[in-house]
Amino acid sequence: MSFLPYVITIVAPPSLLNQNILDLIEPYYSLKNAQWLSPQEAIDIELLTNSFDESKSIFEKIKAALKSEKIDVFLTSMISRKKKLLIADMDSTIVQSETLDDLATEVGIGEQIAAITKRAMNGELVFADALNERIALLKNVSADLLEKTWQHTKLNDGAQTLVATMKKKHAHTALISGGFTFFTQKVADKCGFHENHANQLGIQDNKLNGTVIPPILGKEAKLFHLNRLTQELNLTENDSITIGDGANDLPMLTNAGLGIGYYPKPIVAKQLLNIIQHTSLRSALFIQGYTATEFINELG
Repeated sequence: MSFLPYVITIVAPPSLLNQNILDLIEPYYSLKNAQWLSPQEAIDIELLTNSFDESKSIFEKIKAALKSEKIDVFLTSMISRKKKLLIADMDSTIVQSETLDDLATEVGIGEQIAAITKRAMNGELVFADALNERIALLKNVSADLLEKTWQHTKLNDGAQTLVATMKKKHAHTALISGGFTFFTQKVADKCGFHENHANQLGIQDNKLNGTVIPPILGKEAKLFHLNRLTQELNLTENDSITIGDGANDLPMLTNAGLGIGYYPKPIVAKQLLNIIQHTSLRSALFIQGYTATEFINELG
């Protein structure tokens, strides 16, 4: 019998994937042929089944068994497992926070703008309208505060490792954000992304003029860049991996070969099979079958 090669990857925070956790998995699928990707952190379980539905059933049982643990469980195909194109969102994905909210905090209206951001990321508002509304509230703010905001911006754990490792393995990497080019360029430089795309702030006399220079980059543009890069690089749909957290990421997440939600908003979590909810961006490498010994360490 020939089998379609599905694999379940289980990832825990470092050193937490111990025998007690493995004992919870064993009743649902044998670990006899399981392969460690990183000792006590990540393990692969290749499934001997020719049915996606059967594979998903096993996946769901294991996930339910580990529900009370800080463990992430993923189900993917072994076909084109190591991706050749990475597209990542920036805010709350590659970086820890929402950079626009952080900028607003610098001028004392952080909570007001964060409330709008939250609704937009949950899919409750039209993204472009929400973006224009927030930027209008920042009219006449000094552009110097952009740099001050950047100084407080932190990368999420594993961001540099993810990009550096995939680049080392000859994947193309793109940072595509509904945020702003001032920040995406700096994040792209720090992580090593090949390219970055985002919105542009209107600035006059070194002050924000309260506008976003059109066209606005939103969910349609993220999907556009996924399709563009797939064509330009002569890749198949299965060759791509996308990562994001908000509603405007959904089109690129659901149309990629592998779409991963990173601590996603509820509207995103409901539509994705694979979600990073307890671990770091390193998991996006484990999902592709990379071992920890293949990782390129953080750049610092």
